[in-house]
Amino acid sequence: MSALPGNSMSQSSTYIPSSISSGRLMAGRALIGGASLLLIAAALLQFLHENQGLAFGFANWRPVLYVFVLWSIALGVGQVLMRGEAGEQALFILPAVLFTVAMVIFPTLFGLYIAFTDWNLSSFAGQRFNGIDNLVTLFHDADFWNALLNMVFYVLMVFVEYAIAFGLALLLNAEIKARKFFRVAFLLPFMLSPVAVSWMVGKSMMEYRYGPVARLMRDIGWKSPSFFTDPWIARLSIEAMDAWVSIPFLMILLLAGLQALPKEVMEASKIDGASGWQQFKEMIFPLMLPVSVTAIVLRIIFKLKLADIVINTTSGGPGGATDTVSSFIYREYRDRSNVGYGTMLAMFYLVVIILFVTMLLNFASRFMQRSS
Repeated sequence: MSALPGNSMSQSSTYIPSSISSGRLMAGRALIGGASLLLIAAALLQFLHENQGLAFGFANWRPVLYVFVLWSIALGVGQVLMRGEAGEQALFILPAVLFTVAMVIFPTLFGLYIAFTDWNLSSFAGQRFNGIDNLVTLFHDADFWNALLNMVFYVLMVFVEYAIAFGLALLLNAEIKARKFFRVAFLLPFMLSPVAVSWMVGKSMMEYRYGPVARLMRDIGWKSPSFFTDPWIARLSIEAMDAWVSIPFLMILLLAGLQALPKEVMEASKIDGASGWQQFKEMIFPLMLPVSVTAIVLRIIFKLKLADIVINTTSGGPGGATDTVSSFIYREYRDRSNVGYGTMLAMFYLVVIILFVTMLLNFASRFMQRSS
C-alpha cells in the first residue's frame, strides 16, 4: 500500500511542471516556431534571389548560415523551456543532430537541387533549372553505363581478394618463424596512400619503356609488355594495384577472427585425427563466417568508391576499360566543368549504392541465419 502514494507523488512531480509552466511551454513553442519561420524565409528569399532574379536578397548564403545558427540556439532554448530537465538532457544530443543536418542532410538536399539544373562552369549562361534533362542524358550515356559495368568486375574481384587474405591470415596465424615480422611486412601496403601506389607502381614500375616490371616481362618472353593498352590487361593491372593496397585490411580482420577462435576445440579436433583440410572445412570456415561476411561487406563498400588509382594511372583508359563510376564523375567535374550533370551522376550512383548495400546486408543476414 505504501508504494501507491509514492508512485502518485512521482507521477505528480513529473506532470506538475508542465501544468504550472504553461507560459514557458507557449514561449518555447513560439521561440522555435518564430526561429523556424525566420530560417525558412531567409533560405527562400536567397533561393528566389539567385534563381528567379528577385531584386531583394543577400550577396551570398552566409547570412542564411547565421540564421541557421540562431535557429539552433533558439531550438535549444525552446527545448529547455518546453521540457525542463528533459530538454537540458536533449542539449547533449542537439549538437550532433545539428552537425548532421548541416554537414550531411543539407548538402544532400542541395546536391539534389543542383542535379536538376544545367550548370556548366565554362558557360556564361550560369545556373538554370532544366527539370529531368540530366536524368534523361544519364540513361543515354553509354560511358556511364560502361563504368557501372566495370564496377561489377571490380566488386566480384573482392571475393578473390578475400580468398588471398584468408590464406595469408591462416599463414600468419600458424606457428611459423618470424611471424611478427611478416605481420608487419604484409601490413605495409595498407599504410600507403593509393595515390602513391598508383604513381610508384602504375606510373613507374609498370611503365612500358623503363619500368622494372616491364623489363622483367621482356626477359621472360613477353615482347610488348604494355600493361595499360589492352582492355583486360589494364583492368587486371588496376585491380592488382588496388588489391595490393587493400588485401592487408581484409587479412587483419580475418587474423583477428582466427585468433579469437577457441583453441581447445581446435586441439580436440587434432587429437580426434582431423586433417588440416577437415579442420578448415568443418570448423574454421563456419566459425569465421560472421567475420568473413563483415570483412567482405566492408571491402565491397570501399571498392564502390575506387577512383584514385584509376585517375592517376589510366584516367579510365583504354577506351573506358578501367573506368569506375567515381573516376567518371570526377572527370565530368574536372574536364567538362559540368556541375549539374556530374551531381546527377553522383546522386544516381548514391541511390544505386544504397539499394545494393541494403540488398547485400539482407542477403548476408539470411545467409548467416541459414548457416547457423
